[in-house]
Amino acid sequence: MRKYYLIIALFGAYFATHGGGVQALSAFRPAVPPPPRWSANMQMLRRHNNAAFEFWTEEDDTNLWEHCGLFEGDIMLHREWLRNGLLKEKFTWPDATVPFYIDSNDFNQTQMMTILEAFKEYHEKTCIRFRPYKKGDTNWIIIKGNYTGCWSSVGRRQGGQVLNLNTPRCVSHGVIVHELLHALGFYHQQSSTERDEYVKINWENILDGHAHNFNKYARTHITNFGVEYDYQSVMHYSSKAFTKNGKPTIEPLDPYASLGQRKGLSEKDISKLNEMYQEDCNADYLFSFDRLGSYLDELLEYFQNSLFSRNRPEERTQNVKN
Repeated sequence: MRKYYLIIALFGAYFATHGGGVQALSAFRPAVPPPPRWSANMQMLRRHNNAAFEFWTEEDDTNLWEHCGLFEGDIMLHREWLRNGLLKEKFTWPDATVPFYIDSNDFNQTQMMTILEAFKEYHEKTCIRFRPYKKGDTNWIIIKGNYTGCWSSVGRRQGGQVLNLNTPRCVSHGVIVHELLHALGFYHQQSSTERDEYVKINWENILDGHAHNFNKYARTHITNFGVEYDYQSVMHYSSKAFTKNGKPTIEPLDPYASLGQRKGLSEKDISKLNEMYQEDCNADYLFSFDRLGSYLDELLEYFQNSLFSRNRPEERTQNVKN
């Protein structure tokens, strides 16, 4: 079975050639990282009854990632973090740069393009930079699709970590942007300390055993970076998240507000992210990336026109593994 290295290769070679001719990049092959230290916590996944996940559709008034059965829906935890108190620490990525590797066994060409389009939104709107894993990196994300659910750890975790996008359900722009924000260090918006000034939690409507998903974090744990509460954050629960009776579990105190969206980064998401990484986002470092937006446009156009037009293999249907 063919591996689809080329799209990652084209993206990665930019960092070695600083934007040379696209046709000259096709010989590049990405480095393959060792197994990540932080993969799936199988105990958490085995407890997950994924019926709601399997039957979710785009027409549902909840978010897909709310049905993944993990902490707050889609946050992967490990016992070591809880035991050592690591949830209280902040793990940002040095130089605002995230090394990545896409497991090409798990995604077809179209799905890999969708992942790159999510990277592209970050590159165009924030100072965050995703670059392919290279030998010697000590921290990276490996994007997989063979586990059940859409999920990520929160922030950088030493020794590599999995970000899972179950194929094909989780491979949509909004879900990918959401999970990448977790990996960058974001929790869900309604977990913020000041949330009760903006939303009402209807505890009586929450599924039994899921009330903990609506807990608030102390100011010593998370911060809003001086940015007001964001009803439209891609990180906000839907109004019926974890409902047991079809009634709202969260209601905005602003009668004109709606909760969350699946399109991508909100303006306040962008502001918070740039504030979070402000110290790493210096002009000297970012200068070498000033052509990245136009380069990605060229990359995606080349990939579509060249690979899809000649000897295109049939897209693979992924089996959901529980």
